[in-house]
Amino acid sequence: MDKLMDNPWFIKGLALVLAVLLYSSIPHPGKKFTDVYVPGEQKTEVVSNFPVKAYYDSENLVVSGIPNTVDVSIKGPITLVQTAKGLRNFEVYVDLRKAKIGRQKVELKVRDLSDRIKATIKPEFVYVTVQEKVSKEFKVEAEFNRNQIAAGYVAGQPIVEPSKVKITGARSLIDRITYVKAAIEEKGELKDTISRTTGVQVLDKHLNKLDVTLSPETVNVTIPIKDNSKTVPISIVQKGTPPAGVTIEKIDLDTREATISANENILKNTNSVRVEVDVSKIIGNTTLDLPVIISNGVTKVSPQMVKVKVKVKVNKEEEKTVSKIPIKMNGLANDYEADIDDPDIDLLVNGPSTALKSIGPKDFNAYVDLSNLDEGSHVVNIHIEGPPNVNWKPNKSTAKITIKSNA
Repeated sequence: MDKLMDNPWFIKGLALVLAVLLYSSIPHPGKKFTDVYVPGEQKTEVVSNFPVKAYYDSENLVVSGIPNTVDVSIKGPITLVQTAKGLRNFEVYVDLRKAKIGRQKVELKVRDLSDRIKATIKPEFVYVTVQEKVSKEFKVEAEFNRNQIAAGYVAGQPIVEPSKVKITGARSLIDRITYVKAAIEEKGELKDTISRTTGVQVLDKHLNKLDVTLSPETVNVTIPIKDNSKTVPISIVQKGTPPAGVTIEKIDLDTREATISANENILKNTNSVRVEVDVSKIIGNTTLDLPVIISNGVTKVSPQMVKVKVKVKVNKEEEKTVSKIPIKMNGLANDYEADIDDPDIDLLVNGPSTALKSIGPKDFNAYVDLSNLDEGSHVVNIHIEGPPNVNWKPNKSTAKITIKSNA
């Protein structure tokens, strides 16, 4: 060994070997540091869900069929494999820069990976479709659930801003577009105008979503919602009978019309609302606050309450005797005849002087009911009917009747 070390050629050779080893350990221009040979154990790893990049004329073409990710199996020195898997500093790509329109089989390739590593892509080949890219404007239709509109309210024409969107995609997809919609989803009943920003959906005739590009992707949708209403007159309905001596001269409302809300059919068939005035307890001029009464199906009325002014005339009570009112015999069988001992009745009538002035026997109906009575003498009650605005007192309440057979 000492002789070898003393030999200048041996020293020169050893220096040359060391120089070569040192040179090979330094990264060369144009090569990655990972290209350095590192002796060691071989290993295989799988890099899952590695993204695939496609190179093509994206301004004029649309490519479909390229998987978003693939699994890459890499095999080589353990250090290089672990570094590549950890850094994922290589690329899986498809080169379609020279591809023609139509369906074709293309190879998935790897680059920027050390020459000492062998890569296997799964799948290795894919079928892609290259199509012409087309852009076209479409009108956006607003969509919402009309069943959510509250009773008595109506939705106006939706407003979409912008009203059109530009859709870009393969010609075959553009030709399939049937619906371009912006859907509004709300909870509960809708009573007020709503405005929402929502995404645009592009669908074919079977309601399948199409893979296209939109500009803009969202629009603002406004749905006007208001009362479904109309104005109708308020009718006055008088109920009951005024007390004796009281005459209702006039009933006035402070408001003659009301606004009602309902669905279209109810609104169409409703021509008025009413206020019911009970006059049975009114004895003088008065002002009442009364509710406006609506029919079934009407959901809202305005105003709900109105002022009612009642003007009356109070008449002076007087008395008058109405004489010789004939008593009629009702219900006598055909084979009988009857006689009445006293065929007339007198009444002491009291009431307003205006009512008594013209009242007479013809305004009263006095009768006895002879139904189901046999031959013989009977005492029966006398029934009297007369005008509603007066009171009376008869001079007798019964009559003696004699029934005979006329057979």
